[in-house]
Amino acid sequence: MDLAAAAAEETARPTPVGEHLGIRPDGDRVVTHFFESLDPAYNGWHWAVTVTRASRAKVVTVSEVVLLPGDDALLAPPWVPWLERLRPGDLGPGDLLPTAPDDVRLIPGYTEVDDAIDREAAWELGLGRVRVLSREGRDEAAVRWYEGVAGPRAPIAASAPAQCSTCGFFVALAGELRQVFGVCANEYAPDDGRVVSADHGCGAHSEAVSIPAASEHNPPVIDELGYDVVPSGAAAEDAETQDEEALGHG
Repeated sequence: MDLAAAAAEETARPTPVGEHLGIRPDGDRVVTHFFESLDPAYNGWHWAVTVTRASRAKVVTVSEVVLLPGDDALLAPPWVPWLERLRPGDLGPGDLLPTAPDDVRLIPGYTEVDDAIDREAAWELGLGRVRVLSREGRDEAAVRWYEGVAGPRAPIAASAPAQCSTCGFFVALAGELRQVFGVCANEYAPDDGRVVSADHGCGAHSEAVSIPAASEHNPPVIDELGYDVVPSGAAAEDAETQDEEALGHG
């Protein structure tokens, strides 16, 4: 044990090694000694020193000295590939996000474009693009959009006067997605420029019938008890003539 303790102290220097925790036989003439680690950075770890003796030899030698985690050791989380760690919003200006060649969301497109065919129809079919959306990619996007904040279960949609499908600012998407989704084109709506479901909605619906008044103030209330009403114009002249005639008769 002394040889194993000396090997552990030499490897752990300048941090001291704690008490001996036990031994484990690993085979013929092979034993591993365990010592407590006192390094504050490795709380719950322990030193494992394996010693051995060759056949017909009298001298015991150190085979291996390693620091191993215990049951209560603090370990780093399992490594996750960067592609699986990505989350929406992680991509910033100047960042590049390469798409894997075998991405199930995409399928090969048609790169040959004939000048004789209609350009708009060619783009709709994927002509001129290396890859286009696959059925899996389209379904994933549809589920993500429909269950998100632009779907029918959003709080703003629950209190909307009508659905987006009946709004004049609703611009339907192309392809099969146009059956359920479109883009909001109302600059005053919270979803302006974003994909929304046809059964989404908000208070900026084009056919909303309740139009707010130009002013929210009530008509002014005049208190005529706190002051005298003084006539003006012709009424003031008639009042003055009546006063003079009354004084003359007096």
